[in-house]
Amino acid sequence: MGLISLMSEERLRVAAIITIYHPKSHADVIVTKFLKGGSTDNGFVPPDVEVVSMYIDHVLENDIGVGLAAEFGVPIYPSIRRALHAGENKLNVDAVLLIGEHGDYPWNERERHLYPRRQFFEQIAGVFAESGRSVPVFNDKHFSYDFRDARWMWNRALELDIPLMAGSSLPLCWRNPWLEYDKGTVVEEALSIGYGGIEAYGFHALETLQCMIERRRGGESGVTSVQCLEGEEVWRSRDRGEWSGALAEAACAPIRKKPEGSMEEHAKEPAVFLVEYADGLKTATLMLNGYVSDFAYAGRVDGEIQGVEFFLQNDGPFAHFSYLCVNVQNFMRTGVAPYPPERTLLTTGIIDAAMNSRFEGHRVVETPDLAIIYESWEEPPVRPIGTRPIGTSVDPKAADIV
Repeated sequence: MGLISLMSEERLRVAAIITIYHPKSHADVIVTKFLKGGSTDNGFVPPDVEVVSMYIDHVLENDIGVGLAAEFGVPIYPSIRRALHAGENKLNVDAVLLIGEHGDYPWNERERHLYPRRQFFEQIAGVFAESGRSVPVFNDKHFSYDFRDARWMWNRALELDIPLMAGSSLPLCWRNPWLEYDKGTVVEEALSIGYGGIEAYGFHALETLQCMIERRRGGESGVTSVQCLEGEEVWRSRDRGEWSGALAEAACAPIRKKPEGSMEEHAKEPAVFLVEYADGLKTATLMLNGYVSDFAYAGRVDGEIQGVEFFLQNDGPFAHFSYLCVNVQNFMRTGVAPYPPERTLLTTGIIDAAMNSRFEGHRVVETPDLAIIYESWEEPPVRPIGTRPIGTSVDPKAADIV
């Protein structure tokens, strides 16, 4: 992805392109922090960019975006094109937030939530094309519910030299105990734990896995097959040796909030994504609704299993999104993503294949289009290095601010 020349040395001008803006929506936990700033373990971080325009696809009864825009003097425009023009007749912003999560959109027969991220990105790219220049775009979560649309977005970004950043906040949250692999680590097997909606939160569980295993020896090599299993077949799959019960227990062990008893007792509708990588690594992602409400990871290295909880702050100031916003603002200034956007292209393809496997009789889906090769970061992104939020991340006054 290419670099850009910023319009000026003043605060960057940002357009926020949003599906819906209600309390605790992704627009709220991201765009609101771009307006007000956000709490981190090391202090409150005011925004160093300026949101100068918004497009909100629909405004429902619980909307807060209209009021916040008025409070901060941000015009709301009736189209994406006008929001990117921001009062001119051509591109008039330095960067774009594409927040296409949540909203009153249907699901298709494959239980895919039809968020219009590709449609939004196509219009953004169109403004860049007609204006003769591109600026950085942050795409919240996965690129699209359909990998064909995601690949189109990726290729369009390459055509127009659009700097991209994307993905989940999970790689930027607290880890208990702290675990990070050195680049080149030989990862023998790996597994992640998730909960919640199988597509929306399954994606987060896959990014939890991918941010760890992409640092393995040889870097990322891509994925050759994906299978989704559900119900009792999940446990039968474990018993067949298709995923490791020892890794699952190690991943769940650091999670503090879970009931007494086994995962089999409490996870009444379990699911697992079985993923095989081109270099031979086999992984699993377990969705354990009823047993956990946190994310976790475990891997085997040199025969030793290590488990780690990935902790999100699901009340108060949602400070993990503060860390995401700091990284996004750094990206907007430099045009360089703090971690490879290829990670999210790959996880987009994996969740797409898992959902197709689920709909098509839980078959193994071969994934030749997921030959996505990349290297993990050299310099770490900005993130907490503790096990739980501290300092202003848990200060009630800070929570009132954000």
